[in-house]
Amino acid sequence: MSAPTLDRARAADPLAVSLVAGRLAAPEPTWTVRTDVLVVGSGVAGLTVVAGLASSGLAVHLVTKGALDAGSTRWAQGGIARATADADDVELHVRDTLVAGAGLCEPAAVRRLAAQGRAAVEQLAARGARFDAGPDGAPAQTREGGHSRARIVHAGGDATGAEVQRALQTEVTGATVLEHAFLLDLDRAADGAVTGATVALLDARGGVRSIGRVEARATVLATGGLGHVFSSTTTPPVVTGDGMAAALRAGAVLRDVEFLQFHPTVFAAPGGRTVGQTLLVSEAVRGEGAVLVDAAGNRVMAGVHPLADLAPRDVVAATETARMAELGVDHLYLDARALGEQVLTARFPTVLAGCRAAGVDPVTMPIPVRPAAHYSCGGVAADLDGVTSLPGLFAVGEVACTGVHGANRLASNSLLEGLVAGSNLAVLLREDLPARRPRTGAYAPAAGVDPGVRPVLAREMVADAGVLRDPDGLEVLAGLLASTGPATGHALPGRAAWEATNLHALSTVLVDAAVRRTESRGCHRRTDADGPDDAWRAHIDTTVATTSVPVAGLDQRMVAVGAGGAR
Repeated sequence: MSAPTLDRARAADPLAVSLVAGRLAAPEPTWTVRTDVLVVGSGVAGLTVVAGLASSGLAVHLVTKGALDAGSTRWAQGGIARATADADDVELHVRDTLVAGAGLCEPAAVRRLAAQGRAAVEQLAARGARFDAGPDGAPAQTREGGHSRARIVHAGGDATGAEVQRALQTEVTGATVLEHAFLLDLDRAADGAVTGATVALLDARGGVRSIGRVEARATVLATGGLGHVFSSTTTPPVVTGDGMAAALRAGAVLRDVEFLQFHPTVFAAPGGRTVGQTLLVSEAVRGEGAVLVDAAGNRVMAGVHPLADLAPRDVVAATETARMAELGVDHLYLDARALGEQVLTARFPTVLAGCRAAGVDPVTMPIPVRPAAHYSCGGVAADLDGVTSLPGLFAVGEVACTGVHGANRLASNSLLEGLVAGSNLAVLLREDLPARRPRTGAYAPAAGVDPGVRPVLAREMVADAGVLRDPDGLEVLAGLLASTGPATGHALPGRAAWEATNLHALSTVLVDAAVRRTESRGCHRRTDADGPDDAWRAHIDTTVATTSVPVAGLDQRMVAVGAGGAR
């Protein structure tokens, strides 16, 4: 599919793309429920909020797009990074996180995350999570890329996320749960405050059963990232950026969306390009001694970074991509044979089973790997208590940008952030629940994006906005996004059209930010920039601005709030 070119003058105008105002196209709601706290998303962050509100006396509704365990949390392999009681270790965790974040972390948020980590893991254990034990009976600890010491606790070998999900799901008994409920849009009061959300209840095939409103004093987004912006990702099918897109349409600030982390070691299926969710080969495999090699057995990371194969993920992914281009291949190899069958079986049963099912035995064969979209370091601008730019709206977990990840997330800080931010927000809501506000009238619905263009856009996003980003390719991609934007009659209301529309909006924001950030920093790597530029040691904040009360057909213009100043 040939893409139209983008006029360079237009590309120089930040976010020079119009969006239709209002909401996703959907039938009018036919029911309404009222609650105190609405939590959207059922991964580690959302479930931690719900668990923290147990016995609070507050009415809590939990809305999730699929089944309770359909999100990213249960797929997490590596573990949870947490400092020990030793104050020096807390400072080392802070330092490692700041180094990985490449100058864009918020130091106060990072210090708070590291300081609260041990208590957060202990609280999770008290809720029933069973961590793997070391020889002394204490939780075993491993090391991953970017960490200066072993501080990562894990469960089930490489099934930490599944154990976290299991333990937290036992805590939702006091909440009203709506599974298979799609977040359409956030409802707002006249002053812009969020008053709840409009949701669609889906049947088993994704068809719409009904549309309704959940009115809430506090609305919590815990919807995860935007992995399926790209055609190859480690994230499950439900991860289509619905929370970020709804927040954008409601007027919230999105921050640093261009920083999308690619995991360096994702299984490369023999005989073809993988599309959709792909088997992750945990970074902990390298932590135990596996190394990246090319087909000839040459080490990929030797001499590239002082930590070699345990360099931060952005360094490893960029080095892999450059080596693949140099060799004209679409994958490299992770050689874990030196670990032996006993270690692989005990520590990495998920990886071992997945590889063997695809015809590769890591005990005797190097594992074919390539980078794939993994984690969004940017998202809805929020603090580590979940507070966003809109009254009544809170965001925790991967959907949020709290300043702890900066330009590149340190391995195994994500489950930790979900635990810490979720717990902090539960305390905040117990103490200071927002007042209930009346909802304003409905906004004009937007036309949808044709779901048929989604695979094309996702492939082009990998090609031109993936690990290495070429400025000319970004311009072409921006033009393609503009030419396939929302249009009347392109899509009937339904899950496929809603997901395609959300992914298109977030692709547009990501690409525009990547065009404007003319440096290479963290997991944003441009082929025309060798490294970071101090002038860009700043956040890129994006919002949708309106000049009057929205009416039918009114265009809203995405504008940059500003680069936020040097940080």
